[in-house]
Amino acid sequence: MSAQAARAPAPQTPILLRETVGSIAVLTLNRPAARNSLSEGLIGELHAALKDIAGDKSIRGVVIAANGPAFSAGHDMKELTARRTDPDRGRAYFAEIMTACSTMMQAVVQLPKPVVAAVQGIATAAGCQLVASCDLAVASETATFATPGVDIGLFCSTPMVALSRNVPRKQAMEMLLTGEPISAATAQSIGLINRVVPAGTEREAAIALAQQVALKSAYTVKLGKEAFYRQAEMSLADAYRYAAEVMTENMMARDAEEGIGAFIEKREPKWQDK
Repeated sequence: MSAQAARAPAPQTPILLRETVGSIAVLTLNRPAARNSLSEGLIGELHAALKDIAGDKSIRGVVIAANGPAFSAGHDMKELTARRTDPDRGRAYFAEIMTACSTMMQAVVQLPKPVVAAVQGIATAAGCQLVASCDLAVASETATFATPGVDIGLFCSTPMVALSRNVPRKQAMEMLLTGEPISAATAQSIGLINRVVPAGTEREAAIALAQQVALKSAYTVKLGKEAFYRQAEMSLADAYRYAAEVMTENMMARDAEEGIGAFIEKREPKWQDK
């Protein structure tokens, strides 16, 4: 072996893995030694992957999974603390990271395809936020969820946004104020996740759920997902007005015409995704 080859740096392990299972893109957080904390790099790679998937017509759904014992322990506190030595004690960097993370979470919601979380271990703080930001979530029976920032003097304010849009206020406030973890069964009972499955099967179960949605018209799913999140922020009257407009637009679509025709004729629809 030459001296130059001996000095060559070892290849860097990817912090985000991507594979395709049929029409489903599986994004796997791959920082197990750091409990898959959402570092600046991981936030950026997740956001970039979502942008790429948004325009890929061959992908009809996304699963976000993780390697190691933790789904995600939230923000990388060592990375954040290292910026305390900045002239502004890290203020500008903290604002940059929180904005980048919030933008990435919104990209999950705004993606015109269903996103399913596959949670195998703890999902805390921004990790819990990521689960709450996904459209659907499947968790191992051994998974736990928490927003424990209050325990270290840092209230989980950004995770609160997604959490409070998923679960009732009293339950959200209890999680935020006590920092205590909840079980997968409790998370399901309050609406944070959809399904609890045996440990080790959560990834396959999440892919199967995404594939179930992928069988539907991609146009209809895109239209419906966008409408779901938009109407949730409106008054009752505005929500009905908006939903009626969406239904009218949907009725004019080729896939609605085909789907209704197939229902009447008792046959399987052939989607054109438009």
